[in-house]
Formats: sequence, C-alpha cells, structure tokens
Amino acid sequence: MKFLDIAEVVVASGLPASTLRYYEEQRLIASVGRHGLRRQYEPEVLNRLALINMARAAGFLLSDVAEIFGRNREIAIPREELRARADALDQKAQEIKALAAMMRHVADCPAPSHLECPTFQKLLRVGTKHQSRMRRQKQRKGAPLSGK
Repeated sequence: MKFLDIAEVVVASGLPASTLRYYEEQRLIASVGRHGLRRQYEPEVLNRLALINMARAAGFLLSDVAEIFGRNREIAIPREELRARADALDQKAQEIKALAAMMRHVADCPAPSHLECPTFQKLLRVGTKHQSRMRRQKQRKGAPLSGK
C-alpha cells in the first residue's frame, strides 16, 4: 500500500501540517509511521479529514468528532443530533434571508427618514420580538447540544 507523506496530505486536504499534528495529538487521525522525519498516512486519512471539516462546519466540536469516530475506528453518526443541527441551520438560513431583505429595503427606502417608513418600523418590531424569543430559547436550553 502506498502511504501519503504529510506534505501530500497538506496539499490534498488544504490543512496546514500543524493542524494535522494537532488532530493526531487529539487522536482524530493517526500516522502509520515516518519516512525520515516526515509522517506517513494511509490514503483513508483524507476521508477522515473531510469528515472532520464537515463536522466543524456544522458546529461540532472536536470532542464531538472524536465521539463520532469512536474507539475502534468505526464511525457512529448521531443521526438525531444531525437532524437537530440541520433544523437549526435551516432556521438560521431563514433568518439570514430575512435580514438581507430588510437591508435591501433600508437601502432602497424612499422615505426621507427610515424612522418615518412604516415598513421599517414593522421590521424593527419583528427584529425586537425575534431577539427576545432567541434570548428565551437560550435560557430554556441552557447549554448547547454538546458541552465544551
């Protein structure tokens, strides 16, 4: 089997060598040995790195990723948590779209003052209600889905 040199993994993954070494310290990836001073990896490491990157982009912590990988190198994907995070991302996307629409209205509003614009006034009320709702949800939930 042909192993990948750390430099090849850096190029293929887009991650710096320091990140690879850190992930190795955290036991998220493992080198199979060294060739001279350079670490060597199985080609499968690229899939693991891609999964780590996707999990991080979805808001998982490295400790969450370690749990997903498990101890015996079997991947145990927490489907319910993924569904919950996907729902949260959908909600965030809707909020961002609404914010973009509000910003376009504010930029294009013909009213002499934004405070005189009824649409702007409505947007302010909706924004205030949304912030209050978000604070209440955070207080009810307490901690995020995962600790740390």
